[in-house]
Amino acid sequence: MAGGVNRKVSAASARAHTRRAKQNSSFPLPSGMFKKILVVLFMGILAWAYQVIQPPSPKICGSTDGPPVTAPRIKLSDGRHLAYKEHGVPKDIAKYKIVFVHGFDCCRHDAVVATNLSPEILKDLEVYIVSFDRPGYGESDPNPKQTVKSMALDIEELADQLGLGSKFYVIGFSMGGEVIWSCLKYIPHRLAGATLIAPVVNYWWPGFPANLSKEAYYQQFRQDQWSLRVAHYTPWLTYWWHTQKLFPASSVIAHSLDILSQQDRELIPQVPSRKSFMAQVRQQGEYESLHRDLMIGFGTWEFDPMDLTNPFPYNEGSVHLWHGDEDSLVPVTLQRYIAQQLPWINYHELPGAGNMFPYADGMSDAIIKALLIGEK
Repeated sequence: MAGGVNRKVSAASARAHTRRAKQNSSFPLPSGMFKKILVVLFMGILAWAYQVIQPPSPKICGSTDGPPVTAPRIKLSDGRHLAYKEHGVPKDIAKYKIVFVHGFDCCRHDAVVATNLSPEILKDLEVYIVSFDRPGYGESDPNPKQTVKSMALDIEELADQLGLGSKFYVIGFSMGGEVIWSCLKYIPHRLAGATLIAPVVNYWWPGFPANLSKEAYYQQFRQDQWSLRVAHYTPWLTYWWHTQKLFPASSVIAHSLDILSQQDRELIPQVPSRKSFMAQVRQQGEYESLHRDLMIGFGTWEFDPMDLTNPFPYNEGSVHLWHGDEDSLVPVTLQRYIAQQLPWINYHELPGAGNMFPYADGMSDAIIKALLIGEK
């Protein structure tokens, strides 16, 4: 009868056996699975980021879910509508016909030269003024294809459909003043004269000396510097920048009083109340109004205003630029440089004035008379 066999197992052998058992019990990922998981995660993050930076669709006036149309409007050749408002004497009897271009975060009702112009001037000079909502503001349709040039062409078409004649005047305030450069570039043959009131300046116009534009740029609040950087260098992030809560965005959009000069603060009581129409300004969405304004105004322009030539070489008209030397929104140093480069511009610098000087007593009268009859 065979006897039992005693087997001695060493400690090292037992540990090796245990390790093999543990390895065999783990679940190995199929080849390449880890890379696929990383790709899926990355694509998910991209999809989330894309959704965050995408602006909502605008609420078009007159559409099913959009605000109602309450203003007279023209239909442009590309199908968009421009809402407008008429001031002064009827255009059929007017001697002078003016198109007024409103500023940033404003609308057709913010026509300071019309609302502050004395009735005597309107009547004696027989002045007609039409203000309009720029694309995306108020009741004018947004223009997703808007360019520096398209704004001037919109003004020309507005004038033609309203029957303002072969030549008309243009006046722009603040961001609207910047638009006047486009008119001088693209439709000079249609202009009888032009006025830029405290016009916004693009710090990236190549005609500025780098040290001058840089110095002016850094006079802004840091949050405004960033708002313009984003609009210029990464316009596709403009919506996200102005809706995120991590960093402060534009102080102008926030209506901060800190950006106003001393005279601006003193003039606030003289500014007509905007309560009745304030809600209309951004009613179609901030992206197609405020944000697109920033992207166009501070983007890369198709031309440099300092390369413009005199549109009135025979003094058949005139161009005026008005600016306050204490404007805290647009540094006066840049306007002075522009005036030096373009000596055919009639430059009016106002000591002690800020950005809101057109609301001061008598200023609208002075601006209109300088443009229309050459009064100093």
